[in-house]
Amino acid sequence: MTGYAPSEAARRSGFSLDTLRYYEKIGLLSGVGRTSAGRRVFTDEDLGWLTLFRCLRDTGMPIAEMCRYAELARAGDHTTGERRALLVRHADRVEEQMRLLQRQYDHLREKIRFYDTLG
Repeated sequence: MTGYAPSEAARRSGFSLDTLRYYEKIGLLSGVGRTSAGRRVFTDEDLGWLTLFRCLRDTGMPIAEMCRYAELARAGDHTTGERRALLVRHADRVEEQMRLLQRQYDHLREKIRFYDTLG
């Protein structure tokens, strides 16, 4: 088992040390190991969770839903349907946001083209 110091876990995940502490405090990230001196040690599995949390956070999933997903995953295989449904709902919201952003981007490009014709 490979262990990572908090600073290395933060670097690899792209989260700040404060965010890692917060995620652990609220139970989003659970079971982080400790050294005999009490220092946190992150595993590859922890980093896998952090990769997922980065994706979910960057795509706008609320913390409460992220916590619900993690809770369901820790509950076992009988929750796969509910986890899938949660991710499908989130993906639908992300897709709608992407469509909105594309429309807004197209509008911006149109406006830029207008200004290009003036100059």
